[in-house]
Amino acid sequence: MDADHPAEPDVARLFAPVAVEETFEGVLAEARQVLRDLDDPVDAELWGTDLIGALASSAASHASVMSTLTGSLVPAAETASTPEALALLRVFAAVGSPALRAAAGQAAARLRGQGLADPPWAAAIGGPRVGDCWHYADVGGRQESLTVSFAYGDQQHAISVLIDHGRGGKIRDIWVTKGSGLRDDTEREAGRDPLVVFEMIGAAAAGLRLQRAISAGECPEQPDQVDDVVAHRALLRARLDLLAAQG
Repeated sequence: MDADHPAEPDVARLFAPVAVEETFEGVLAEARQVLRDLDDPVDAELWGTDLIGALASSAASHASVMSTLTGSLVPAAETASTPEALALLRVFAAVGSPALRAAAGQAAARLRGQGLADPPWAAAIGGPRVGDCWHYADVGGRQESLTVSFAYGDQQHAISVLIDHGRGGKIRDIWVTKGSGLRDDTEREAGRDPLVVFEMIGAAAAGLRLQRAISAGECPEQPDQVDDVVAHRALLRARLDLLAAQG
């Protein structure tokens, strides 16, 4: 999760050594502890993408974990029929793969129909408004930072991707920033460096650049970059689907 969030249990340490199918009780305990205290859909999404990253530590295993979550954890959550299970399904319906989002959303609707109360962020999660998009790069074009901003109401956030064109356009880092003013701050800082080029771009162009970067693969090097990419991979892909749907 990003620096705006307080310390939370290390989901990678808790769940990585265990098969995904065997983690359900631990996942529910995490959901009960964390999700009940949240009122911001972005915080719930960050928790969910971090959890999925802990269960899928590499891009190669991402699709496999999404399939397992769809086939195992979604039915288990529906069977549990508890408030934390419903909250977990709402998160999966926001940051999962298309198949996981569909299955989790349908299961959540059935639990809601049985009278379970939704968390306060449930109506909004997964559907933020797309805002400004921009990128900046060194004049040699070796690396590029691409940012897409979103908003839930007047609460803004942005997801940024560092693309390494020296490594075939692969993703080196992914991070999320909450709050307003990021574009102005970025443009101001870029303007102070004659070797950096800043440019506003449209949402469709941003989506194409993100798709190319995801297709190229990942190349984090520093430990914090590895953690960032793993933790935010699911959210990035869900936001790319959102961009495509609105384009």
